[in-house]
Amino acid sequence: MGNFFICDKCGNSDPLYIGLLNGKPYCRRCIDFIGKEPDDFYIPSKENNLKIDYKLTEEQERISNELLNNYKNGFNQLVKAVCGAGKTELVFKVIEFVMKNNLKVAFSVPRRDVIIDLESRFKEAFPNSKIVTIYGGHTEDLEGDLILLTTHQLYRFKNYFDLLIIDEIDAFPYNGDPVLYNFAKNSIRGNFIYLSATPDKKIVNEFKNNSNCKLLNLDVRYHMHPIPEPQIIIKRFFIFRLIYLIKKLRFYVSENKPCLVFVPTIDDTKKVFNFIKNLAKPGYFVNSKSKNRSKIIEDFKFGKYKYLITTAVLERGVTIKDLQVIVFNSNHKIYNEASLVQISGRVGRKIDSYEGEVIFLGEKKTKYMAEAISNIQNSNKILQNLLQRNKKEQLP
Repeated sequence: MGNFFICDKCGNSDPLYIGLLNGKPYCRRCIDFIGKEPDDFYIPSKENNLKIDYKLTEEQERISNELLNNYKNGFNQLVKAVCGAGKTELVFKVIEFVMKNNLKVAFSVPRRDVIIDLESRFKEAFPNSKIVTIYGGHTEDLEGDLILLTTHQLYRFKNYFDLLIIDEIDAFPYNGDPVLYNFAKNSIRGNFIYLSATPDKKIVNEFKNNSNCKLLNLDVRYHMHPIPEPQIIIKRFFIFRLIYLIKKLRFYVSENKPCLVFVPTIDDTKKVFNFIKNLAKPGYFVNSKSKNRSKIIEDFKFGKYKYLITTAVLERGVTIKDLQVIVFNSNHKIYNEASLVQISGRVGRKIDSYEGEVIFLGEKKTKYMAEAISNIQNSNKILQNLLQRNKKEQLP
């Protein structure tokens, strides 16, 4: 049966996920993805003009222009940009072009929290455009000049977008999920742009070796300062790691520096917090199951809590002034090179606070810790070479 049925929504043809209802096959992989679709009667706004009150760096401008020219020439694109490079700003110009030509464009990320945070940035950049934000529980309006949505919601838009931009393609839950991948693929009638700081080697090689694709690299942060390099602290026993953590958090609190403490699992967030909550104040914990997650994160951003014990739920999309980061039990198997690079990239993102500490606190050193540090060091070497070259060019 599976050989003769391919789901037109998610592309599934695996017999294990195909059932029969009244003698007709149906797909069990995407059966829960049922809902409203756009009517496609939307009349575009008359002035879809980009308005930003800051100037892109020379490197950002270069990538921005390449994205636009490559799109005009029908290429699919992958932008590999370091954490804090300003990836969102890179796509503003091509989005403006698509909207001005009355074409359909969307910006998608795997996680709902990130989409919500991005909404205000896009509304500031395109103040005269109708920007629609779509995620679970927020699906009333599906049509606008620019659609911001989670990758889960792409199933509503079959053969719809002339340009689909997907940020954080390596992030859970999009990465490795064939259903979400096919939702994205089936929503595109034009071209796509992928954005990532840590794309896997397989997809990088695919873009390198495909004549219909372009790979663009941005190896420096927008503020042109180096990425803080992590330091490794080894404490063999759990109690000693806790003591070190408490001392560090007390120091950060005294310096009025917020800190994110990443732990491997949801259970660890509450466990570690209960150990330290009376010895390091004020703080709290958050994870994907926290019912008031948005409120906790907002309170942290506004200083009610000086630290948060968190899972990978805050691995991406977080930009906070003077932020410090500790990865507790960093030798855990959940932490590979990409995740450690992403976590490290939370620090030093602001132009007026580009320094900070990143600490890998573990029972032992792993190859992934070393690889993450080497990755960051290589990016910083590229920045150093670029600054030296620019300095020479400016000499009389």
